Amino acid sequence: MTEVNTPLSTGGRAPEGAPPRTGRWTRFVTARPRLSLLVALVLTALAVLAGSGVADRLGGGGWEDPAAESTYATKALERQFPDSQPNLLLLVDSGRASVDDPAVAAQARDLAGRLAREKGVTGVGSYWQSGSPALRAKDGHEALIAARITGDDNAMGKTLDRIAPHYRGTHGSVRVKVGGIVAVRHDMQTIIKEDLTRAEMIALPITLVLLVMVFGSAVAALLPLGIGIVAILGTNAVLRGLTTFTDVSVFALNLTTALGLGLAIDYALFIVRRYREELSTGADPLTAVGATLRTAGRTVLFSALTVAVSLAAMMVFPQYFLRSFAYAGIAVVLLAAAAALILLPAALVLLGHRVNSLDLRRLFRRGREPKPAEGTAWARTARLVMRRAPLFALGTTVLLVVLGLPFLGVKFGTADDRQLPSTAQSHVVQDQIREGFPGSPGGGLEVLAEGRATAAQYAAYKQRLAALPEVVRVDGPLVKGDAAYFTVQPKGEAVDGAAQRLVGAVRGLHPPFATKVTGTAAVLVDTKHAIAERLPWAAVFIAVVTLLLVFLLTGSVLIPVQAVVLNALSLTAMFGAVVWVFQDGHLSGPLGFTSPGSIETTLPVLMFCVAFGLSMDYGVFLLSRIKEEYDRTGDHDAAVRHGLQRTGGLITAAAVILAVVMVAIGTSRVTNTKMLGLGIALAVLMDAMVVRSLLVPAIMRLTGRATWWAPAPLRRLHARFGLSEGEPVAPVEKKEPAGV
Repeated sequence: MTEVNTPLSTGGRAPEGAPPRTGRWTRFVTARPRLSLLVALVLTALAVLAGSGVADRLGGGGWEDPAAESTYATKALERQFPDSQPNLLLLVDSGRASVDDPAVAAQARDLAGRLAREKGVTGVGSYWQSGSPALRAKDGHEALIAARITGDDNAMGKTLDRIAPHYRGTHGSVRVKVGGIVAVRHDMQTIIKEDLTRAEMIALPITLVLLVMVFGSAVAALLPLGIGIVAILGTNAVLRGLTTFTDVSVFALNLTTALGLGLAIDYALFIVRRYREELSTGADPLTAVGATLRTAGRTVLFSALTVAVSLAAMMVFPQYFLRSFAYAGIAVVLLAAAAALILLPAALVLLGHRVNSLDLRRLFRRGREPKPAEGTAWARTARLVMRRAPLFALGTTVLLVVLGLPFLGVKFGTADDRQLPSTAQSHVVQDQIREGFPGSPGGGLEVLAEGRATAAQYAAYKQRLAALPEVVRVDGPLVKGDAAYFTVQPKGEAVDGAAQRLVGAVRGLHPPFATKVTGTAAVLVDTKHAIAERLPWAAVFIAVVTLLLVFLLTGSVLIPVQAVVLNALSLTAMFGAVVWVFQDGHLSGPLGFTSPGSIETTLPVLMFCVAFGLSMDYGVFLLSRIKEEYDRTGDHDAAVRHGLQRTGGLITAAAVILAVVMVAIGTSRVTNTKMLGLGIALAVLMDAMVVRSLLVPAIMRLTGRATWWAPAPLRRLHARFGLSEGEPVAPVEKKEPAGV
């Protein structure tokens, strides 16, 4: 096979005294190893400074489509009718007295007056001012003061921090709790930052212990952690820079930590394992690094590209919540790969054979010879799967399909206060409003009317709104110049199916003036439409680029198709579990969350892109080793067995370590983060232990040598541009499969 002239390929004259197989990239990264590590240390320190305070600049929203009708209406109402868009609610509890009691009313009016004088607060209204029954609890002991805090997410959070302590608590005869959208988002940001710190404290020591168990050597175990820390700190600096130009979601920090540790560990595991293999054959450290970069190094580079492609697909969507994960994911993947391909080789050259220092496994191997490779558990697994390939292929496929069946009943919703722990005050306030107030205050539809209209036309339109099914009440219009707005209260929940159908009914009325509809249900309808409209493009992008990259790796037409299909199949268990646990509420008690009865609309897209990329990561590790052996021997079955034997333990170890990191993220008290962490942990374990270990070798055994077929033009294309792992070898005569 012709070796491609890539940055990791060999070529050029080696310097005098250097091993003959030392390539250009090896010479570049190992020429000044101490200088390389010193520069990396300086850059990491600068990244710490540049990324400091990044969490304080990230937003808690981003689920809306900025080009949607509901977004336009929301912004227009904020400008023209700030009273229509309250984001701060004070829940006033009068105890045993009625909210209409004169003493209670006087105290409430005093609180509303003080709130109206606060800087950054506008549109203050209350039950005691308007007399609206929607602002009074059914039992008559609670009522609401509503207001709007102005500014972006960060400005609103600072204003809330400043004023909330002065209103929360007891005031004379009433007790006040602070809630509303701004309080929910602020609590979410605060809790995510606290939970992320706790997750790191959980994940790092456990990960170190697992790495010591995998490598045996405590020295080797520290290398992946170092790569991960560099990737995380560098990504924080990138996100801090991006906040200058665009909105970035606070949730992206969780992905930065998870992928930074997970992928750095994957890449370092692969490179260090191969380096130690080369040392065990008698190679000197520099030669071993060169061989490692020509083999495992190429695979790491290729794997990083496939993961980055999956994450880049989220750039197709307009919501900055999803785009933020693309920013963070691409940055952390590329930084992890760069650190693994630049810093790690320099460290390995300096360490030499000391990479095996403090090998704790020697304590358990004294007096015993290591088992031969063909006697290992993975060798036995490979032989068993190859002998019973039809059974394993059918059984694992049926298992994965059955595990994914609950996803057929998925219901999509919005992220609300129920994402927070039940003890969070903003969650408590919204719960009390949902249960105790009529018509879901703050959850209705708001209709912006633009253009000149008469009072009679407004009155006629209001009657048509009130006549729609599922409408409890229509308030308004409030007129200002050539604009007006109406509030439509639905009968049921703010975002249930009836409320979503009501959005379509209101938008279909077409009065003699322009109207735009917003509100929680309208935002959900528009978000679902934006996702559905762009999802095929994202899927096509991932599929086409993945097919191309896997073809460049393998030179096969069938393997790329297998990779895409089996990767997608590996995610079924994750999606089924997400619905069964988080939508239907099973295990909500042990896991400590409140089920809203739906899945936030953007989250499955995020989980698919992340989990698909990680599955490709493991797929590339396995396929590259199989391809290397097939190129060397031309024996398809032996190559599949060899690939599984050599990488099965490595992939499983990497998956377990990544799952530990994701489970640590999944301990978050915010439900979306919990769902993301636990869902992806399940996905990577199923992929490593079921798909890569059983399904892939079984399918490759069934397809036989036809697995490697490609038409002549594509074979020539791969010979010119393809990538592969391993040294160039003399061509092995390979017979074409019959009938191909």
